[in-house]
Amino acid sequence: MSTPTVDTSTDASRLAGQRRKATIAGSAGMFIEFYEFGVYGAMAPIIATVFFPADTGFIGLLATWAIFGVTFFVRPLGGFVLGVLGDKLGRKTALLLSILIITIATTLIGLTPGYAAIGVAAPILLLLFRLAQGFSAGGEVSAAMTFVGEHADPKRRAFAVSFVQSASFVALLCGTGLGIVLTSLLDDQAMHDWGWRIPFLLSLPLGLFGLWLRRSIGETEVFQVKKETGNIAVNPAREMMSTASNRRNLWIAMLLPVLNGVGYYVVYNYLPTYLSTSLGFTSLDSFIITSVGLLALCIAVPFAAIAADRWGRRTVLLISAVAMAVLTFPAYGLMQNGTMAWAIAGIVGLSIFFAGQTGVIHTALLEMFPAAVRTTAYSVGYNIGLAIFGGAGPLVVTSLIGQTGNNDIVAFYVIGAAVVTFVCGLFMAETKARSLHD
Repeated sequence: MSTPTVDTSTDASRLAGQRRKATIAGSAGMFIEFYEFGVYGAMAPIIATVFFPADTGFIGLLATWAIFGVTFFVRPLGGFVLGVLGDKLGRKTALLLSILIITIATTLIGLTPGYAAIGVAAPILLLLFRLAQGFSAGGEVSAAMTFVGEHADPKRRAFAVSFVQSASFVALLCGTGLGIVLTSLLDDQAMHDWGWRIPFLLSLPLGLFGLWLRRSIGETEVFQVKKETGNIAVNPAREMMSTASNRRNLWIAMLLPVLNGVGYYVVYNYLPTYLSTSLGFTSLDSFIITSVGLLALCIAVPFAAIAADRWGRRTVLLISAVAMAVLTFPAYGLMQNGTMAWAIAGIVGLSIFFAGQTGVIHTALLEMFPAAVRTTAYSVGYNIGLAIFGGAGPLVVTSLIGQTGNNDIVAFYVIGAAVVTFVCGLFMAETKARSLHD
């Protein structure tokens, strides 16, 4: 009687180990992908002086964020290509390709000479490498979330997927933290000459480690079953549009994550620039404030996911959207108070309520679509919405603040995104009980 118990216990232990390893592999890749976004945001004022003429000032900063924003318009293409690969060749294949592209592109940015050395070729090369990063990131998100979600215990799926999302914020935190260290250790001239390159060049060893880790993980059971039974989609792009349910969910996938995208790229990625150029904080103080906010977010995200596993994705997303709509303006008011303590209070408050959005959204998205077209449909819908509302955010708010001098523009932008997400969430079906094998 004891042998079956031992075998069952061993199988359960092995399955739990595989799930943990899959979560680590998915999270590690997301870290590497979004580490670069954190570095770029933290270094934007310096990058503006390196890659554009010295006398451009605010225009150079605007151009730097324009290069950041325009790359989001290639993300739907990357999401489509890597999404189709994920549905036809496997989630793992898409994950390996995405991390290879981001590693090469980020390393090359760190090696690119500035405007003083090669003139206009410098910003052109920066744009090309950023486009490659955008292409990679477009496929990474859906592939990593799907990979982890399909490996996860169905009863704790949101919790498992939340670690992948948290990895992107840890990456942003590390990129920002590295900015703090370099700003503290190096003077302005050293940062301009070579210090800014260090975070980009570190992506090479990080990327190689992530590539090795992902190669060591097996494909998801969901995809393996589809492959063994001959149910792989012949044309995922066509099949994702073949039913009314899929078409409806594509619209939801475009609009529901608007607040998540704006939160990531406007609230956190843009925050060091906003604090230093609009509110007068020093670069070091700006990095510290941003880092504290990101740390609070990383702590809060798993708790939001636990709530979603218990009460449902839709409920948590709607509550988070309402909280962000109501509390964003007061939170930015605290930041504009001028003291570091009040600024930290403002961003920590936002982080706690934003966790209900970012810790749950990707689980809801991957559960919306059938397995045969999951990564394609998820990628296309999510990245189109992100390109329009999220990636362009820093450019839009920088431009509007420059034209109007109104520092409340950022808060209004976030509130608008919260309203869009809330309205879309009202039309969303609860996905908590869905099987990912369907």
